[in-house]
Amino acid sequence: MTGRHTRRGAGRAVLAFLAAFGALAGAALAGAAPAGAVQKGVRIAPGVTYQEFDIKAAKGLTHAHVLRVDLAHPNVRVELLYPGAVASRAQVSRMADAQGAVAGVNGDFFNITETQHPGVEATGASVGPAIAAGRTLKAAVPNGQRFGPALPPGTSTEDVFGVGTDGRARLDRLALRGSVRTAETQLPLGGLNQYALPVGSVGAFTSDWGSASRVRATCGTDTDRAAPCSTDTHEVTVRDGKVVSAADTPGSGPIAAGTAVLVGREAGAQQLRKFSTGETVEVEHALVAATSGTPYRLALGGYPVLTGGRPLPGLDDTTSAVRTAVGIADGGRRVLLLALDGAAAYRTGLTIAEVAGTMRKLGSDDVFSLDGGGSSTLVARKAGASTVSVRNHPSGGAERAVPNGIGVFSGT
Repeated sequence: MTGRHTRRGAGRAVLAFLAAFGALAGAALAGAAPAGAVQKGVRIAPGVTYQEFDIKAAKGLTHAHVLRVDLAHPNVRVELLYPGAVASRAQVSRMADAQGAVAGVNGDFFNITETQHPGVEATGASVGPAIAAGRTLKAAVPNGQRFGPALPPGTSTEDVFGVGTDGRARLDRLALRGSVRTAETQLPLGGLNQYALPVGSVGAFTSDWGSASRVRATCGTDTDRAAPCSTDTHEVTVRDGKVVSAADTPGSGPIAAGTAVLVGREAGAQQLRKFSTGETVEVEHALVAATSGTPYRLALGGYPVLTGGRPLPGLDDTTSAVRTAVGIADGGRRVLLLALDGAAAYRTGLTIAEVAGTMRKLGSDDVFSLDGGGSSTLVARKAGASTVSVRNHPSGGAERAVPNGIGVFSGT
Protein backbone atom coordinates (compact mmCIF):
# COMPACT_ATOMS: atom_id res chain seq x y z
CA MET A 1 0.00 0.00 0.00
CA THR A 2 1.25 3.48 -0.86
CA GLY A 3 0.93 6.04 1.94
CA ARG A 4 0.11 9.73 1.42
CA HIS A 5 3.47 10.81 2.88
CA THR A 6 5.20 8.65 0.24
CA ARG A 7 3.31 10.34 -2.59
CA ARG A 8 4.25 13.77 -1.24
CA GLY A 9 7.88 12.72 -1.14
CA ALA A 10 7.97 12.39 -4.91
CA GLY A 11 9.34 15.95 -5.20
CA ARG A 12 8.40 19.59 -4.88
CA ALA A 13 7.10 19.78 -8.45
CA VAL A 14 4.71 16.85 -7.96
CA LEU A 15 3.60 18.24 -4.63
CA ALA A 16 2.83 21.61 -6.15
CA PHE A 17 0.91 19.96 -9.00
CA LEU A 18 -1.18 17.78 -6.73
CA ALA A 19 -1.99 20.66 -4.39
CA ALA A 20 -3.12 22.86 -7.23
CA PHE A 21 -4.99 20.03 -8.92
CA GLY A 22 -6.70 18.97 -5.70
CA ALA A 23 -7.95 22.47 -5.03
CA LEU A 24 -9.18 22.86 -8.61
CA ALA A 25 -10.92 19.49 -8.66
CA GLY A 26 -12.51 20.00 -5.25
CA ALA A 27 -13.96 23.32 -6.34
CA ALA A 28 -15.25 21.82 -9.56
CA LEU A 29 -16.98 18.92 -7.89
CA ALA A 30 -18.46 21.15 -5.22
CA GLY A 31 -20.21 23.09 -7.95
CA ALA A 32 -18.00 26.24 -7.91
CA ALA A 33 -16.60 25.43 -11.35
CA PRO A 34 -17.45 22.96 -14.10
CA ALA A 35 -15.93 19.50 -13.82
CA GLY A 36 -14.43 20.11 -17.24
CA ALA A 37 -11.87 22.28 -15.42
CA VAL A 38 -10.25 19.02 -14.25
CA GLN A 39 -8.15 18.48 -17.34
CA LYS A 40 -4.71 17.12 -16.49
CA GLY A 41 -3.41 14.12 -14.65
CA VAL A 42 -0.32 12.00 -14.21
CA ARG A 43 0.38 9.84 -17.27
CA ILE A 44 0.51 6.16 -16.32
CA ALA A 45 0.91 4.85 -19.87
CA PRO A 46 -0.14 5.97 -23.36
CA GLY A 47 -3.90 6.53 -23.17
CA VAL A 48 -4.07 6.14 -19.37
CA THR A 49 -3.92 8.96 -16.79
CA TYR A 50 -4.31 9.08 -13.01
CA GLN A 51 -5.79 11.92 -10.95
CA GLU A 52 -6.61 12.50 -7.28
CA PHE A 53 -8.58 15.31 -5.69
CA ASP A 54 -10.81 16.26 -2.77
CA ILE A 55 -14.61 16.30 -2.95
CA LYS A 56 -16.76 18.38 -0.61
CA ALA A 57 -19.55 15.88 0.03
CA ALA A 58 -22.72 16.25 2.08
CA LYS A 59 -21.21 14.51 5.12
CA GLY A 60 -17.70 15.90 4.91
CA LEU A 61 -14.56 15.94 2.81
CA THR A 62 -13.64 12.83 0.85
CA HIS A 63 -10.77 12.08 -1.51
CA ALA A 64 -11.13 10.56 -4.97
CA HIS A 65 -8.70 8.60 -7.12
CA VAL A 66 -9.58 8.43 -10.82
CA LEU A 67 -8.15 6.61 -13.83
CA ARG A 68 -9.07 7.94 -17.27
CA VAL A 69 -8.75 5.26 -19.95
CA ASP A 70 -8.85 6.01 -23.68
CA LEU A 71 -10.21 2.86 -25.34
CA ALA A 72 -9.84 4.54 -28.74
CA HIS A 73 -6.06 4.35 -28.30
CA PRO A 74 -4.83 1.39 -30.39
CA ASN A 75 -2.72 -0.05 -27.57
CA VAL A 76 -5.18 0.37 -24.69
CA ARG A 77 -7.72 -2.16 -23.48
CA VAL A 78 -9.48 -3.22 -20.29
CA GLU A 79 -9.85 -6.83 -19.21
CA LEU A 80 -11.24 -8.76 -16.26
CA LEU A 81 -8.79 -9.24 -13.42
CA TYR A 82 -9.40 -12.50 -11.58
CA PRO A 83 -7.29 -15.09 -9.74
CA GLY A 84 -7.87 -17.95 -12.19
CA ALA A 85 -10.96 -19.42 -10.51
CA VAL A 86 -14.45 -18.07 -9.82
CA ALA A 87 -14.47 -19.27 -6.21
CA SER A 88 -11.20 -17.60 -5.27
CA ARG A 89 -9.90 -14.21 -4.18
CA ALA A 90 -6.72 -12.18 -4.51
CA GLN A 91 -5.60 -8.59 -3.98
CA VAL A 92 -6.11 -6.25 -6.93
CA SER A 93 -2.40 -5.41 -6.99
CA ARG A 94 -1.43 -9.09 -7.23
CA MET A 95 -3.94 -9.79 -10.00
CA ALA A 96 -2.84 -6.69 -11.92
CA ASP A 97 0.83 -7.66 -11.73
CA ALA A 98 0.15 -11.30 -12.58
CA GLN A 99 -1.76 -10.30 -15.72
CA GLY A 100 0.50 -7.39 -16.68
CA ALA A 101 -1.98 -4.56 -16.12
CA VAL A 102 -0.70 -1.00 -15.68
CA ALA A 103 -3.66 -0.02 -13.49
CA GLY A 104 -6.99 -1.26 -12.19
CA VAL A 105 -9.73 -1.25 -9.58
CA ASN A 106 -11.66 -3.86 -7.62
CA GLY A 107 -14.83 -5.28 -9.13
CA ASP A 108 -18.05 -7.02 -8.15
CA PHE A 109 -19.62 -7.66 -4.75
CA PHE A 110 -19.05 -11.20 -3.49
CA ASN A 111 -19.84 -14.01 -1.07
CA ILE A 112 -17.64 -12.67 1.70
CA THR A 113 -19.07 -14.44 4.77
CA GLU A 114 -21.38 -17.28 5.85
CA THR A 115 -22.09 -16.43 9.47
CA GLN A 116 -25.77 -17.14 8.76
CA HIS A 117 -24.94 -20.72 7.75
CA PRO A 118 -22.57 -22.13 10.39
CA GLY A 119 -20.22 -24.74 9.00
CA VAL A 120 -20.74 -23.65 5.38
CA GLU A 121 -17.71 -22.34 3.54
CA ALA A 122 -17.84 -18.83 2.09
CA THR A 123 -16.82 -19.30 -1.52
CA GLY A 124 -15.49 -15.82 -2.30
CA ALA A 125 -17.34 -15.99 -5.63
CA SER A 126 -18.77 -12.82 -7.15
CA VAL A 127 -22.48 -11.97 -7.33
CA GLY A 128 -23.01 -11.15 -10.99
CA PRO A 129 -22.07 -12.58 -14.37
CA ALA A 130 -18.41 -12.65 -15.35
CA ILE A 131 -16.69 -12.89 -18.73
CA ALA A 132 -12.90 -12.92 -19.12
CA ALA A 133 -11.12 -12.67 -22.48
CA GLY A 134 -14.41 -13.54 -24.20
CA ARG A 135 -14.99 -16.71 -22.14
CA THR A 136 -18.03 -17.05 -19.90
CA LEU A 137 -16.99 -17.78 -16.32
CA LYS A 138 -20.25 -17.56 -14.39
CA ALA A 139 -23.84 -16.36 -14.24
CA ALA A 140 -25.69 -14.23 -11.68
CA VAL A 141 -27.12 -15.40 -8.36
CA PRO A 142 -30.79 -14.63 -7.54
CA ASN A 143 -31.40 -11.03 -6.42
CA GLY A 144 -32.19 -12.08 -2.86
CA GLN A 145 -28.87 -13.91 -2.56
CA ARG A 146 -26.61 -10.96 -3.33
CA PHE A 147 -24.16 -9.28 -0.98
CA GLY A 148 -23.91 -5.48 -0.93
CA PRO A 149 -26.30 -2.54 -0.50
CA ALA A 150 -29.89 -2.65 -1.70
CA LEU A 151 -30.27 -2.53 -5.47
CA PRO A 152 -31.82 0.58 -7.03
CA PRO A 153 -35.37 -0.06 -8.29
CA GLY A 154 -35.48 -1.82 -11.65
CA THR A 155 -31.95 -3.23 -11.47
CA SER A 156 -30.85 -6.82 -10.87
CA THR A 157 -27.87 -9.08 -10.31
CA GLU A 158 -27.77 -9.65 -14.08
CA ASP A 159 -26.68 -6.04 -14.74
CA VAL A 160 -23.10 -5.74 -15.99
CA PHE A 161 -20.42 -3.34 -17.09
CA GLY A 162 -18.88 -4.78 -20.22
CA VAL A 163 -16.51 -4.14 -23.10
CA GLY A 164 -17.37 -5.74 -26.41
CA THR A 165 -15.16 -7.22 -29.08
CA ASP A 166 -15.59 -3.86 -30.81
CA GLY A 167 -13.54 -2.28 -28.01
CA ARG A 168 -16.42 -0.16 -26.71
CA ALA A 169 -17.68 -0.10 -23.15
CA ARG A 170 -21.39 -0.32 -22.35
CA LEU A 171 -23.89 -1.28 -19.67
CA ASP A 172 -26.05 -4.31 -20.30
CA ARG A 173 -27.82 -7.24 -18.68
CA LEU A 174 -26.65 -10.84 -19.12
CA ALA A 175 -29.09 -13.69 -18.47
CA LEU A 176 -28.20 -17.37 -18.36
CA ARG A 177 -29.74 -19.58 -21.00
CA GLY A 178 -28.95 -23.27 -20.86
CA SER A 179 -30.18 -26.82 -20.57
CA VAL A 180 -29.33 -30.30 -19.32
CA ARG A 181 -30.41 -32.99 -21.80
CA THR A 182 -30.64 -36.75 -21.65
CA ALA A 183 -32.41 -39.19 -23.93
CA GLU A 184 -35.40 -39.02 -21.58
CA THR A 185 -35.64 -35.39 -20.49
CA GLN A 186 -34.52 -31.80 -20.88
CA LEU A 187 -34.06 -29.59 -17.81
CA PRO A 188 -33.51 -25.84 -17.77
CA LEU A 189 -30.13 -24.82 -16.38
CA GLY A 190 -30.62 -22.59 -13.36
CA GLY A 191 -27.03 -21.64 -12.63
CA LEU A 192 -23.43 -21.66 -13.80
CA ASN A 193 -20.49 -21.53 -11.38
CA GLN A 194 -22.44 -19.45 -8.86
CA TYR A 195 -22.53 -19.60 -5.06
CA ALA A 196 -26.35 -19.63 -4.92
CA LEU A 197 -28.83 -21.51 -7.10
CA PRO A 198 -32.52 -20.67 -7.53
CA VAL A 199 -34.83 -22.83 -5.43
CA GLY A 200 -35.83 -26.01 -7.27
CA SER A 201 -33.16 -25.68 -9.95
CA VAL A 202 -30.14 -27.48 -11.38
CA GLY A 203 -26.83 -25.66 -11.73
CA ALA A 204 -23.60 -26.60 -13.49
CA PHE A 205 -20.09 -26.23 -12.10
CA THR A 206 -17.05 -26.47 -14.38
CA SER A 207 -13.28 -26.28 -14.04
CA ASP A 208 -13.63 -22.47 -13.91
CA TRP A 209 -15.26 -22.75 -10.49
CA GLY A 210 -12.13 -23.91 -8.65
CA SER A 211 -11.85 -26.13 -5.58
CA ALA A 212 -14.32 -24.53 -3.16
CA SER A 213 -17.22 -26.49 -1.70
CA ARG A 214 -20.46 -26.42 -3.68
CA VAL A 215 -22.67 -26.72 -0.57
CA ARG A 216 -23.27 -22.95 -0.43
CA ALA A 217 -25.13 -23.18 -3.75
CA THR A 218 -27.99 -24.95 -1.95
CA CYS A 219 -28.34 -22.47 0.94
CA GLY A 220 -30.78 -19.57 1.25
CA THR A 221 -33.69 -18.87 -1.07
CA ASP A 222 -34.37 -16.57 -4.00
CA THR A 223 -35.59 -13.88 -1.61
CA ASP A 224 -33.76 -14.63 1.65
CA ARG A 225 -30.00 -15.12 1.69
CA ALA A 226 -30.09 -16.14 5.35
CA ALA A 227 -32.66 -18.95 4.93
CA PRO A 228 -31.42 -22.42 5.95
CA CYS A 229 -29.61 -24.67 3.53
CA SER A 230 -31.78 -27.09 1.60
CA THR A 231 -32.13 -30.62 2.98
CA ASP A 232 -33.07 -32.00 -0.45
CA THR A 233 -29.96 -31.93 -2.63
CA HIS A 234 -28.25 -34.16 -5.18
CA GLU A 235 -25.09 -33.95 -7.26
CA VAL A 236 -24.18 -35.72 -10.51
CA THR A 237 -20.75 -35.68 -12.15
CA VAL A 238 -20.68 -35.78 -15.95
CA ARG A 239 -17.35 -36.50 -17.64
CA ASP A 240 -16.95 -36.49 -21.41
CA GLY A 241 -20.73 -36.47 -21.75
CA LYS A 242 -21.40 -39.49 -19.48
CA VAL A 243 -22.60 -39.74 -15.86
CA VAL A 244 -19.71 -41.14 -13.81
CA SER A 245 -20.87 -40.61 -10.21
CA ALA A 246 -23.58 -39.20 -7.95
CA ALA A 247 -23.96 -38.05 -4.33
CA ASP A 248 -26.68 -36.57 -2.14
CA THR A 249 -24.40 -33.88 -0.71
CA PRO A 250 -22.57 -31.38 -2.94
CA GLY A 251 -18.83 -31.91 -2.82
CA SER A 252 -15.64 -29.90 -3.21
CA GLY A 253 -12.27 -30.10 -4.91
CA PRO A 254 -11.03 -29.24 -8.41
CA ILE A 255 -13.16 -30.10 -11.42
CA ALA A 256 -11.25 -31.51 -14.39
CA ALA A 257 -11.50 -30.05 -17.87
CA GLY A 258 -14.27 -31.74 -19.84
CA THR A 259 -16.23 -32.38 -16.63
CA ALA A 260 -19.44 -30.77 -15.39
CA VAL A 261 -20.78 -31.24 -11.88
CA LEU A 262 -24.56 -30.82 -11.77
CA VAL A 263 -25.99 -29.70 -8.43
CA GLY A 264 -29.72 -29.83 -7.80
CA ARG A 265 -31.88 -28.61 -4.96
CA GLU A 266 -35.52 -29.54 -4.22
CA ALA A 267 -37.23 -30.27 -7.57
CA GLY A 268 -33.87 -30.10 -9.31
CA ALA A 269 -32.44 -32.71 -6.96
CA GLN A 270 -35.39 -34.99 -7.61
CA GLN A 271 -34.76 -34.79 -11.35
CA LEU A 272 -31.05 -35.53 -10.98
CA ARG A 273 -31.78 -38.66 -8.93
CA LYS A 274 -33.28 -40.15 -12.10
CA PHE A 275 -29.89 -40.02 -13.86
CA SER A 276 -27.97 -43.30 -14.00
CA THR A 277 -24.26 -44.08 -14.29
CA GLY A 278 -23.16 -44.26 -17.91
CA GLU A 279 -26.13 -42.24 -19.16
CA THR A 280 -25.40 -39.65 -21.86
CA VAL A 281 -25.89 -36.04 -20.70
CA GLU A 282 -25.44 -32.86 -22.70
CA VAL A 283 -24.98 -29.57 -20.84
CA GLU A 284 -25.30 -26.31 -22.76
CA HIS A 285 -25.03 -22.75 -21.48
CA ALA A 286 -24.65 -19.18 -22.69
CA LEU A 287 -25.03 -15.65 -21.35
CA VAL A 288 -27.55 -13.75 -23.44
CA ALA A 289 -27.28 -9.94 -23.62
CA ALA A 290 -30.41 -7.83 -23.27
CA THR A 291 -29.31 -4.99 -25.55
CA SER A 292 -26.04 -5.57 -27.40
CA GLY A 293 -25.50 -7.91 -30.32
CA THR A 294 -21.73 -7.54 -29.95
CA PRO A 295 -20.03 -10.34 -27.98
CA TYR A 296 -18.31 -9.29 -24.77
CA ARG A 297 -14.61 -9.67 -24.03
CA LEU A 298 -15.12 -8.42 -20.49
CA ALA A 299 -18.16 -8.33 -18.24
CA LEU A 300 -18.65 -8.15 -14.49
CA GLY A 301 -21.46 -7.39 -12.09
CA GLY A 302 -22.47 -4.47 -9.89
CA TYR A 303 -25.37 -2.12 -10.58
CA PRO A 304 -26.08 0.94 -12.73
CA VAL A 305 -26.57 4.35 -11.11
CA LEU A 306 -26.52 6.66 -14.16
CA THR A 307 -27.74 5.91 -17.68
CA GLY A 308 -27.79 8.33 -20.59
CA GLY A 309 -26.65 11.11 -18.28
CA ARG A 310 -29.62 10.64 -15.93
CA PRO A 311 -29.43 9.22 -12.39
CA LEU A 312 -31.60 6.16 -11.84
CA PRO A 313 -34.74 6.86 -9.79
CA GLY A 314 -34.56 5.94 -6.14
CA LEU A 315 -30.79 6.19 -5.63
CA ASP A 316 -29.78 6.23 -1.96
CA ASP A 317 -28.90 9.79 -0.98
CA THR A 318 -28.44 9.24 2.76
CA THR A 319 -25.88 6.44 3.29
CA SER A 320 -22.31 7.62 2.75
CA ALA A 321 -19.49 5.11 2.27
CA VAL A 322 -16.19 4.49 0.53
CA ARG A 323 -17.08 3.56 -3.06
CA THR A 324 -15.70 2.20 -6.32
CA ALA A 325 -17.38 2.94 -9.66
CA VAL A 326 -16.79 2.84 -13.39
CA GLY A 327 -18.04 5.48 -15.82
CA ILE A 328 -18.49 5.39 -19.59
CA ALA A 329 -18.05 8.42 -21.87
CA ASP A 330 -17.79 9.28 -25.57
CA GLY A 331 -20.04 6.47 -26.75
CA GLY A 332 -18.01 3.83 -24.93
CA ARG A 333 -14.63 5.05 -26.21
CA ARG A 334 -13.54 6.31 -22.78
CA VAL A 335 -13.76 4.73 -19.33
CA LEU A 336 -13.33 6.41 -15.96
CA LEU A 337 -12.46 4.29 -12.93
CA LEU A 338 -13.06 5.85 -9.51
CA ALA A 339 -12.12 4.63 -6.05
CA LEU A 340 -12.54 6.73 -2.93
CA ASP A 341 -9.91 6.94 -0.24
CA GLY A 342 -10.51 4.98 2.94
CA ALA A 343 -8.13 6.97 5.16
CA ALA A 344 -9.72 8.06 8.45
CA ALA A 345 -9.90 11.70 7.36
CA TYR A 346 -12.03 10.83 4.31
CA ARG A 347 -13.88 7.69 5.35
CA THR A 348 -17.38 9.20 5.32
CA GLY A 349 -17.22 8.86 1.53
CA LEU A 350 -20.15 9.50 -0.80
CA THR A 351 -23.75 8.41 -1.12
CA ILE A 352 -24.66 6.48 -4.26
CA ALA A 353 -26.50 9.56 -5.50
CA GLU A 354 -23.30 11.58 -4.99
CA VAL A 355 -21.29 8.97 -6.89
CA ALA A 356 -23.65 9.35 -9.85
CA GLY A 357 -23.38 13.15 -9.69
CA THR A 358 -19.61 13.16 -9.30
CA MET A 359 -19.01 10.81 -12.21
CA ARG A 360 -21.39 12.81 -14.38
CA LYS A 361 -19.44 15.99 -13.64
CA LEU A 362 -16.29 14.15 -14.63
CA GLY A 363 -17.83 13.45 -18.04
CA SER A 364 -19.52 10.05 -17.68
CA ASP A 365 -22.79 9.35 -19.47
CA ASP A 366 -23.29 5.96 -17.81
CA VAL A 367 -22.05 4.93 -14.37
CA PHE A 368 -21.87 1.51 -12.73
CA SER A 369 -21.31 0.98 -8.99
CA LEU A 370 -18.85 -1.70 -7.92
CA ASP A 371 -18.02 -3.12 -4.49
CA GLY A 372 -16.98 -0.53 -1.92
CA GLY A 373 -15.99 -0.27 1.72
CA GLY A 374 -12.90 -2.31 2.54
CA SER A 375 -12.82 -3.64 -1.03
CA SER A 376 -12.33 -0.22 -2.67
CA THR A 377 -8.87 -0.28 -4.24
CA LEU A 378 -7.23 1.60 -7.09
CA VAL A 379 -3.78 0.57 -8.31
CA ALA A 380 -1.50 2.09 -10.93
CA ARG A 381 2.15 1.93 -11.93
CA LYS A 382 4.45 4.79 -11.05
CA ALA A 383 6.91 6.23 -13.58
CA GLY A 384 9.49 3.62 -14.52
CA ALA A 385 7.92 0.88 -12.38
CA SER A 386 7.13 -2.59 -13.66
CA THR A 387 4.55 -3.29 -10.94
CA VAL A 388 1.54 -1.39 -9.64
CA SER A 389 1.16 0.51 -6.37
CA VAL A 390 -2.01 0.95 -4.33
CA ARG A 391 -2.93 4.62 -4.73
CA ASN A 392 -5.80 4.92 -2.24
CA HIS A 393 -5.88 3.92 1.41
CA PRO A 394 -8.12 0.81 1.78
CA SER A 395 -10.50 1.48 4.66
CA GLY A 396 -9.65 -1.79 6.40
CA GLY A 397 -6.04 -0.73 6.77
CA ALA A 398 -4.77 -3.25 4.21
CA GLU A 399 -5.65 -4.34 0.70
CA ARG A 400 -8.54 -6.83 0.72
CA ALA A 401 -8.59 -9.96 -1.41
CA VAL A 402 -11.46 -9.77 -3.92
CA PRO A 403 -12.82 -12.10 -6.64
CA ASN A 404 -12.29 -9.83 -9.63
CA GLY A 405 -11.59 -6.34 -10.91
CA ILE A 406 -11.15 -4.19 -13.99
CA GLY A 407 -7.59 -4.18 -15.30
CA VAL A 408 -6.17 -1.51 -17.60
CA PHE A 409 -3.59 -2.66 -20.17
CA SER A 410 -1.41 -0.50 -22.39
CA GLY A 411 0.91 -2.03 -24.97
CA THR A 412 0.97 -4.38 -27.92
